[in-house]
Amino acid sequence: MPVNFDLNDLYAFRALVEYSNFRLAAESICLSQSALSRRIEKLESALGIKLFDRTTRRVTLTLYGRTFAERSDQLLANVELVLADINKVSQDRVGLVTVATVPSAAYYFMPDVIRRFQTRYPRVRVKIIDSSAGNVIEAVANGQADFGICFARDLQTTIEFIPLTSDVYVAACRRDHPLANKKNLTWREFYQQDYIELDKTSGNRHLLDKMLDHIVPERPSICETRHVTTMLGMVEAGIGMAAVPAMSMPMSEHSVLTHLSLTEPVVKRTVGLIRRSGRMQSYIAAELEKLITEQYRVV
Repeated sequence: MPVNFDLNDLYAFRALVEYSNFRLAAESICLSQSALSRRIEKLESALGIKLFDRTTRRVTLTLYGRTFAERSDQLLANVELVLADINKVSQDRVGLVTVATVPSAAYYFMPDVIRRFQTRYPRVRVKIIDSSAGNVIEAVANGQADFGICFARDLQTTIEFIPLTSDVYVAACRRDHPLANKKNLTWREFYQQDYIELDKTSGNRHLLDKMLDHIVPERPSICETRHVTTMLGMVEAGIGMAAVPAMSMPMSEHSVLTHLSLTEPVVKRTVGLIRRSGRMQSYIAAELEKLITEQYRVV
């Protein structure tokens, strides 16, 4: 015999048994009286029996209703026990999740996510491969990482991209820089300053070269590095300005560093989660993915 009711119907039934009043029962499980009545009618229809005798003042169980109440209490108790056991198993999970991510995204996305993840799964380790966009994509493609976080670029057809947020490039500088009080800076003005840039192996450099191919810097860079975090260290030391993704800047007010908007043009990148198409994720990797997409997916 097919089951044409669900657990919510049983909880509605139990509430009405307990309170013998539609209004009070409905309030106890956060339903309207009409919704509760529909659930009871659905349950009676599915069972083919009348569970309650209804009067204007009181609701009482029929003989069949009393028998069903005993059986349903046992059923709900067993279901709740199974769910509690499943929850305990999930809390006791052990294992390793490997995430490949560009450093700016690691700084922006991962600390709070890992903190929340560790609260749920204290025995699961998270390994971060923080590297260039090309290395992140490769780590996901060859299975070295469960999934990755990087910005959209030329991805293989075997890689799925799930956009999370849009990021914009800004000019990082010291607070005592002569231009620090300006609201924005054009790229041409930026290249007139002492600046630090990324080397050609960087995915950010590749994107900027593509978007700014019509702008020729008036002077070469003071210094060239491979990672944005290194550039910010150079900026803090007073070597020059640097064009960096906004998400790589300190999240709270920094005593030394600040930034200006870069315009003409405004250069944006879309940061997202990447995974190998068709790959079946482990339960714990899927849970970490879910935390990231639920918290940050705004695109």
